[in-house]
Amino acid sequence: MDKAEHSGKLFIISGPSGAGKGTICQRLVEESKVEISVSMTTRNPRPGEIDGKSYYFTEREDFLTEIEKGGFLEYAEVYGNFYGTPREKVIEKLSNGVDVVLEIDIQGALKVKEAYPNGIFIFILPPSMAELRKRITGRGSETEEAINLRLSQTLKEVSYIDKYDYCVVNGDLEEAVARVKAIVMAEHSRVSQSIYKLIEKYKEEV
Repeated sequence: MDKAEHSGKLFIISGPSGAGKGTICQRLVEESKVEISVSMTTRNPRPGEIDGKSYYFTEREDFLTEIEKGGFLEYAEVYGNFYGTPREKVIEKLSNGVDVVLEIDIQGALKVKEAYPNGIFIFILPPSMAELRKRITGRGSETEEAINLRLSQTLKEVSYIDKYDYCVVNGDLEEAVARVKAIVMAEHSRVSQSIYKLIEKYKEEV
């Protein structure tokens, strides 16, 4: 477990499908000094994907070795392929003062919370179930049965909201992005070990 305080902050963003968390994360990276966490996977690259930017592509055997070494903040197997958040690469960025955002599902977020309790956990909610249905339907790629299943899953996911530090309702995208950016700023103003070090420096200068 990583208990050391780093100058960079790890922001974990979760929420139901259709809540807009991906768009919010993208805007956060574009408009703030925050970097996205790049996952590692055993699946083959798709056309246009770049190793180290889209994913860290690796062999299954190497991935399993990393699991044994405790090399992931979280990982999961999906349809025969492994996906995981490399611990070392995230910690390196945090140690260098870089904020990192991790967009991840709720089960993965709970694993990260165990591995890195200093993370800041943000849950993105749609303004209503009716709006969520509208957004999912607008994609045009879901059957009615699949949409109902997603909405049912949303109710289950919302039950974990007490595990998060913040909740942002994404009714208006600009407002939601502004709120998440405000959370990032506020977290850097918390009284912490870095602040105490600054105060000690003040004493030396007097």
